[in-house]
Amino acid sequence: MQKWNSTLAASACLACLVASGCGQEQVRALPVSEEAVSGQAAGGQAPRVERVLTQAERDKLTPDDVLKSLTDGNKRFVAGTLTSRDHSKQVREAALGQHPKAVILSCLDSRIPVEDVFDRGIGDVFVARVAGNFENTDILGSMEFACKAAGARLVFVLGHEHCGAIKGAIDGVELGNITAMLQNIRPAVDHFKDYEGEKTSANPEFVHMVAEENVRQTIDRIRAGSPILSEMESNGDIKIIGGIYEMKTGVVELITE
Repeated sequence: MQKWNSTLAASACLACLVASGCGQEQVRALPVSEEAVSGQAAGGQAPRVERVLTQAERDKLTPDDVLKSLTDGNKRFVAGTLTSRDHSKQVREAALGQHPKAVILSCLDSRIPVEDVFDRGIGDVFVARVAGNFENTDILGSMEFACKAAGARLVFVLGHEHCGAIKGAIDGVELGNITAMLQNIRPAVDHFKDYEGEKTSANPEFVHMVAEENVRQTIDRIRAGSPILSEMESNGDIKIIGGIYEMKTGVVELITE
């Protein structure tokens, strides 16, 4: 019981640290949407986003609201109409507090600029990255911090096409610490033991199948490995979902479970 009380106290402290500075932000906040902007750009262009998401704005969002904001943002990314942001001003706005609405687990791949893919700015999302976008104790702890302590509404596991880690797991690559790392992805490869096609990285269809299955299994392990996140999802406080980033188009396709 003493250990549990200590855990609760630690969580409360984390929440306080995350929320620090929010009062000042709320006083400055305009009565507008989460994508609040200030100032009109020259030439009749869309106004630039100058401030960050406040706690009051974030707390009004449901998990479905957050998912829609990400999918809408991805459409803008694909169309080449990303939101104009004053990053210098946003950095100063976010200095004393942050209230992100989602946590995204992505691959290490440099070709996936996560914030841009969803048209998000400074203070909008937490991002965790590891080759193969799988979970481990550290990632789970980070997700629990993001959702339970900091108030994020969505956990998004983002896989992608042509993933080097997926290909390495398929081919059984052995090299230093990469060998152990790829074991986290092997269950997704083994899921297709009855697949009749070529089970190598040279088969794009098989690589895509494994990438999708890896996202699904990662979501399952997040729920199994974190009673905190599982309970929050059951209560409707968060959603845990996944998707695949299409390299050639920039489109993120949601994965059905």
